[in-house]
Amino acid sequence: MPAENLVTPLANLEAVPYLNTEGMLPQQFEGDIGVYAIFGEDQSLQYVGYSRDIFLSLKQHLVRQPRLCHWLKVQTIDRPNRQLLEDIRNTWIQEDGGPVPGNHTEQYQWEHAIDVKAAMTAEESEQYQDPQLDERSQQKVLKNAARRIEAEILAVLDQRGLKESLRFNPKLKDTGFLDLK
Repeated sequence: MPAENLVTPLANLEAVPYLNTEGMLPQQFEGDIGVYAIFGEDQSLQYVGYSRDIFLSLKQHLVRQPRLCHWLKVQTIDRPNRQLLEDIRNTWIQEDGGPVPGNHTEQYQWEHAIDVKAAMTAEESEQYQDPQLDERSQQKVLKNAARRIEAEILAVLDQRGLKESLRFNPKLKDTGFLDLK
């Protein structure tokens, strides 16, 4: 069967809340392979991705973009097939009719660990760039900035009612990045 016949149009899929009434991510996608579309609070398409474990990817996106992950639509497949996954993603993006921010200008923020240096306050940045600081002291500044950013993310998610357990990778904080373990 041609791949285009395997693509369910985005408009035909049911929107699922990113967080259910108990504050949990949709567990039904744990371990599932497929394509997912993430929508903002106003139901505008923010990002389309694919994964070998949709649930884990959804967790990562939630911490990277906590204000933009409100709804999702998912199409799962039985076996990994990169071409099919890319076809579904591309079809959905075209179906939306315009550039999707998370697959265009904001792609890096959706797909990579949070760069702590880019999110530092002016004071943190000044401290970090102080020529008097040794490497260990710079690492401490990075780690403290990462902790502040992590706390801000968790505060936003707490306001949204998140009860899901999230664990950030402590080793990444030393290198200036923030992501889930």
